[in-house]
Amino acid sequence: MIGVIADDLTGAAELGAVGLRHGLRAEIVLWGEPSGDADLVCVDTDSRSCASEEAGRRAASAARLLRAAKARWIYKKVDSVLRGQVTAEVESVMRQLRLKRALLLPANPSLGRKIRDGRYFVGGRPIHKTEFARDPEHPRTSAQVLRLVTPSSSTPICVSRPGDSLPGRGIVIGEAATAQDVQLWANCRDTRTLSAGGSEYFGMLLTAEKKKPAASEANGSLHDASGRELFVCGTSSQSSRKFVKAARAGGTPVFSLPMELAWRPEFTPGAAEVISERVVAAFQSQARVVLNVGLPPVREVAMARLLSEHLVQIAERVLRQVDVGHVYAEGGATATELVRRMGWGRLKVVSEPAPGVATLAIEGQPVRWLTVKPGTYAWPEQWTAKRETC
Repeated sequence: MIGVIADDLTGAAELGAVGLRHGLRAEIVLWGEPSGDADLVCVDTDSRSCASEEAGRRAASAARLLRAAKARWIYKKVDSVLRGQVTAEVESVMRQLRLKRALLLPANPSLGRKIRDGRYFVGGRPIHKTEFARDPEHPRTSAQVLRLVTPSSSTPICVSRPGDSLPGRGIVIGEAATAQDVQLWANCRDTRTLSAGGSEYFGMLLTAEKKKPAASEANGSLHDASGRELFVCGTSSQSSRKFVKAARAGGTPVFSLPMELAWRPEFTPGAAEVISERVVAAFQSQARVVLNVGLPPVREVAMARLLSEHLVQIAERVLRQVDVGHVYAEGGATATELVRRMGWGRLKVVSEPAPGVATLAIEGQPVRWLTVKPGTYAWPEQWTAKRETC
């Protein structure tokens, strides 16, 4: 069994889907123990928004859990643009596994996320000149990679190019602008080094395992009994706004949070009930409904979290009243909050509709699916087409 430690649900699901692509039975654990039936266990520590000390504690706890479950090796998943408590979590896992060195490769060149000459680029632009500069919690205000991670008082952190010799200790951030660069770094893997980073690096490491792809639900169509779909879009990213606009233009019912929440954060149970009742009523004639924040982007961290929680509160009310066969959650914080409110502790990865997007089976609910994706990734084309009414 291979173990993964991720700081949010979308990251855990993304690597679970990569594992599925390589023929591994993958599951995601939010709490409790692994089932014992999976080839790949991805633990979601839900620590992206934690203080560094708490994030490190959770990462170390996940490492202990995976070691106790007899993981052959452990991968530390980090955000591809280094948001969150990357340094604290990588250090904690290194200490737990008694390793002195980590090779950190966050870049995903195939998605346009590249590191070269010590700088981070997204779609060819320096990251601080993209929408990541406006992230309410972890704004990317510089393209210099060493300024995107928190310095450590005890662990050296450096940036290296493919082919460079690695120092004996510390966190080495590998530059990667092509798939060939990622492959070169994957060839450096050894038992003395913690492998950490994004999905492409993990995929290269799995390729080296030479597993034979297995038949799974990913090769067939997913079926649910009700045919109803609920999209819960908890971010204000450009891709999210584009999706919501297209859904509204195509006649899909779209519901948003009240505009007054932009200046008055109080969201009463009565207001949540009114919106949820409208969503429930829409499902009487429509197969698909979209819930989104629908407010101007906010920069305050606490407000962004609060709006996401309000949105999930409505989604939970709807899901407890309507037989929705497929739930789509956008944004790691939104997906995690929804899963925890619904009490879904263990999820099985069944499909990878697109890179970074994963469809999950919910333990104990055979006819309900959950698809999650990061907020900055686009929804796959097959879900942007207009749905027929019920």
